[in-house]
Amino acid sequence: MVRRDVAVRCLAGAAERCWDHHAAGAHVIAGVIAAAMVGGSMLAARQLPYAEKVRAYECGFDAFDDARRQFDVRYYLVAILFIIFDLEVAFLFPWAVTLGHIGLFGFFSMLAFLGVLTVGFIYEWCKGALEWE
Repeated sequence: MVRRDVAVRCLAGAAERCWDHHAAGAHVIAGVIAAAMVGGSMLAARQLPYAEKVRAYECGFDAFDDARRQFDVRYYLVAILFIIFDLEVAFLFPWAVTLGHIGLFGFFSMLAFLGVLTVGFIYEWCKGALEWE
């Protein structure tokens, strides 16, 4: 006669292995669907490449030009500002989820973080970094 706890452990292990197979199967199915979508668009869409369409484009000027050509540094400034404020949002989501557990210390530390970012944003605005002429 099989003991009950051994049988339960065997069933639990089988369920875990079954879920592993389901996860692998889901990845295979997702790969097949993605390949079918890409292949279907290649077959169904009109493929008419022309010189302007396949030309490289980067930051508003030709990518394959003289490397010493001057260009506007505002492209990089906008990218850096985007990264800064994007990271702010990335920190806000986990903070909002755990706010009930971290208490007042977490609340005021995030207010200090947002205050520093607000001061930096106001400084950039006053300096005219956000103006695009």
